[in-house]
Amino acid sequence: MASPATTQTVRPLDTLRCGAPRPDPAGPPQLAGLVADRLRLLGAQEDPAAQPDPEGPVTLTGAGFEPVRATVTWGGSGSGLVDEATVQAATGVMAVHGRRDGSPRGLAADYAATATAVLAVQGLLAGLVGQARGAATTRVTTGADRAGLLAVSQYLAAAGADEGEAAELAPGGPPFTSAEGVLFELETLDPGAWAAFWRALDASADAMRAGWRPFQFRYATACAPFPPALHTATRAHPLARIRQAAALAGAEVCVLHTLAERLAEADGAAPWSLRPLDTASVPATGAAPAPVTPIPTPPRPLAGLTVLEAGRRIQAPLAAHLLGLLGAEIVRIEPPGGDPLRGMPPACSGVSARWLALNRGKKAVEIDIKSGADRRRLRDMAAQADVFLHNWAPGKAAELRLDAEDLARANPALVYAYTSGWADRLGGAPMGTDFMVQARTGVGEAVRPEGEPPAPSLMTLLDVLGGLHGAEAVLAGLLLRERTGHGVRVDSSLLGAADTLTAPALARAARGEQPRRPAGFRRPLPTADGWIAPADASAAAAAAAGRALAALPTAEALARLEGLGLAATAVTTDLSDLHHDPRFAGSISRDAHGAPAVPDPWSLV
Repeated sequence: MASPATTQTVRPLDTLRCGAPRPDPAGPPQLAGLVADRLRLLGAQEDPAAQPDPEGPVTLTGAGFEPVRATVTWGGSGSGLVDEATVQAATGVMAVHGRRDGSPRGLAADYAATATAVLAVQGLLAGLVGQARGAATTRVTTGADRAGLLAVSQYLAAAGADEGEAAELAPGGPPFTSAEGVLFELETLDPGAWAAFWRALDASADAMRAGWRPFQFRYATACAPFPPALHTATRAHPLARIRQAAALAGAEVCVLHTLAERLAEADGAAPWSLRPLDTASVPATGAAPAPVTPIPTPPRPLAGLTVLEAGRRIQAPLAAHLLGLLGAEIVRIEPPGGDPLRGMPPACSGVSARWLALNRGKKAVEIDIKSGADRRRLRDMAAQADVFLHNWAPGKAAELRLDAEDLARANPALVYAYTSGWADRLGGAPMGTDFMVQARTGVGEAVRPEGEPPAPSLMTLLDVLGGLHGAEAVLAGLLLRERTGHGVRVDSSLLGAADTLTAPALARAARGEQPRRPAGFRRPLPTADGWIAPADASAAAAAAAGRALAALPTAEALARLEGLGLAATAVTTDLSDLHHDPRFAGSISRDAHGAPAVPDPWSLV
């Protein structure tokens, strides 16, 4: 068992060594290379003596820990999933991302690989935390197929619900276009602001009313079939007038930035930050908690730890959900009457299927944070917890006196985690929601190949990846606490998630290359009864046979490509079919409410 007495530790993996094979774009070592890069950001040093191990391509050793090995794969044996394109196709990512366009489309960014790397690091960190607490975790296994299923878990849950969607699943959505041809995103959570904005642009009342529901539900459905009149209305006005209308209405507009613009302003910061809590200058208002007692061989590495989660929507709830899968007890802090999203359609046994995808198995306590008595109650709960996690609006925690320093007075060993939109890293930033961050950071270019107009994905890419970053940061904070004996503040953000996702494109731009992938990149090919997605390395040859494949049933088209030595897989177009898909045999289950549940993203032994 590791000792927490490494008092000189500044980063959680300082003095540990990382071994991994050299990255190979053609296979799993590409995934291992991404994992190793993230471990180095956390302080691990490259181990020059490490030898490639096909059963454990990433290894962490040193500092009194038993070696922990991570195995990362594209998919299960015999699944036919061999790279990013085939994983996106099989797991439903292409289907969800393509809803705006009316047919499946691949993300031009390596989303599944990126998520897999973050999940693998989570598993390695959890293994070290478990060792420090008496567990014997030494091996982590995860795959890009599981990462893809996790990314679509809310959409999958909705597809398997007892009732249909509350909003139409049909092509359409932002971005909008000004009279000068400038693409921009619009954001508001207020129907009154929505109406005022469109009235200022002379849109018809009927179009304005018909557009609100698809706009409101676009986070849930990944599409927004607006009346064409709304797009016509913005094209009739210059950007200055559109900005003025938004400001007067209380809405926000964000022009789509290019990858080159993001590169020019990027600060090079890590996707999260960890800062030891300084309680020396703060007089304690309560007794310090007793040291954490190691638990002999807990079944999961975080067993016995308590996480208080004051999370809304996706980012923080997903981070807490992952910590719960690793064994922590999750206690949700909900407003009086409970989280209103519990009732968001469609439902399973009366509970929102999407809500269950992120919150099943959590306990809940109703707290009115506007009440002084309830805030004191929350501080008392934090005094007995290991982690406090929230994604409140910027400045809200300080206003409520529930910021890191406030809670550290009662619990100096607390890991205080804030998952935000911008992490105060970008001046003049718009509202920190998924699609606005995508617009502002060049994601709209990164996910579309060259020759296509940039457009942020209506799949909640950054909320999900931001949730993964949040859990990763909390695990890093817990490990740092175990090694130093001090509480830690950890910050993660949607901006950090965007920078992680666009890092390869930004690197190409920095080298003077075209940052976007070539025209036609990751475009599935139609068959007589569906779609197939060739692996990236087989795409050009498969496209040449595209006309012949279009006349064949999917199974025959795949056999034709296999006979040519080309890798491809069928594209999942109906997420409810994933239950019976042999590529994921037995991995998708149903919870106590009957809602579809994806498998845990890793296994730890």
